[in-house]
Amino acid sequence: MQGEVKVTEWQKINFDAIIIGSGPGGATVANELSKSGKRVLVLERGQGKPLNGTFLQGFTMGMIPGRNLLFTQQLLSVIRGITVGGSTILYYACAFDPPFEMFDSYGINIRNEVEELKQELPIAPLTDDLVGPAANKILQSAKDLGHGWQKLPKLVYQDKCRPDCDKCIIGCPYGAKWTARMYIEEACSRGSLLLSNARVKRIITEKGVATGVTFSINGREHQVFSPLVVLAAGGIGTPALLRSAGIKNAGYDFFFDPLIIVMGSVKDMKGGKEFPMAAGFLDEDEGYVMTDLVWPKLLYWLFTSQVLRFDRLAAHEHTLPIMIKVKDNMGGYLSRRGGVRKRLSDSDRKKLKRGYQIAKKILQNAGARSIYKTWYFAAHPGGTSKINDVVDTNLKTEIDNLYVCDCSVIPESWGLPPTLTLLSLGKRLVKHLNK
Repeated sequence: MQGEVKVTEWQKINFDAIIIGSGPGGATVANELSKSGKRVLVLERGQGKPLNGTFLQGFTMGMIPGRNLLFTQQLLSVIRGITVGGSTILYYACAFDPPFEMFDSYGINIRNEVEELKQELPIAPLTDDLVGPAANKILQSAKDLGHGWQKLPKLVYQDKCRPDCDKCIIGCPYGAKWTARMYIEEACSRGSLLLSNARVKRIITEKGVATGVTFSINGREHQVFSPLVVLAAGGIGTPALLRSAGIKNAGYDFFFDPLIIVMGSVKDMKGGKEFPMAAGFLDEDEGYVMTDLVWPKLLYWLFTSQVLRFDRLAAHEHTLPIMIKVKDNMGGYLSRRGGVRKRLSDSDRKKLKRGYQIAKKILQNAGARSIYKTWYFAAHPGGTSKINDVVDTNLKTEIDNLYVCDCSVIPESWGLPPTLTLLSLGKRLVKHLNK
């Protein structure tokens, strides 16, 4: 990736800040600090090879068991992206507004930052030619039944996007989908540096002040020092490093946005390759969001086989899929090794069941048959380093010069993709730091 450096090149540089993680929060902080002339070192555990849109590369970034694919006691899988750009490499580029009122209750106003981002980034619903046949069928059927189904805001350079493409979840090789890598590249163009495959072991502190980090590359340990350290290693990676720094209340009582996919087959459609989550419906009262979600064939086979529906393996091109994602109850904990210890509550299951019944009616109205649902899985683990618990309203920890900016700081679950929220929190944090 452009901006990566050799291990030895950073050793004679005095950095103004160290950012641990290059997902949306960390990338935004790095980019905004670089605009004000700061020299930033970004340490990323994953690799930064150019995206080629292959399933193999996507697998290494998001589906290696024990690394970026974790399992709960109920065998619910939790996915996280470990690569330069974090989970934005694998996400579907949805740009839902943050829950402003929730943040207001914590004394945090990020409306100005959101408006700035909407001016800077390509946020808009997909044009009609980029909405695939499955999304269109589901959209029309849902509207027929009176649901408020509509196109969703996307972070996409639509002039670069291609119809009949299924590479969103495995890494867009065309530069059409906005990712946090783009912010990292901007920061590096201003003199900041990126070290990929760098696994941070611990935060270095002296008398209650963060002074640097210890990390390893290819088995060799290094130390680097700076007057500012920002943790952005995600809802699972960040609390582990906070605990090692002595902040023991990190990693408890969190959310992970559980979801299922409901699928049915129609005869009058040939698809299987389209931009997922093109349109959907948010039911704030019930606490769930529903969207279309077309997978690449290999992923479709994987999750269909998981529920033993081998009779549907050949139906990928004729399948209408609807995702139901719920706002789950806070709870659970992360083990010392980063294992996810959390169970779905009865109310979580009931929300998913109600969503399933609605999705089933939408599919039946669209002419779908052989309807079934996948097993549970989850995305966006967060709330493990909550505001007013582990960090204050400026995202600072009890350790001076140590801040957090990722999904772990979000204090309550709300069941929606958090990208725009994290970008705005990153901007707000840098404004505070620049003061």
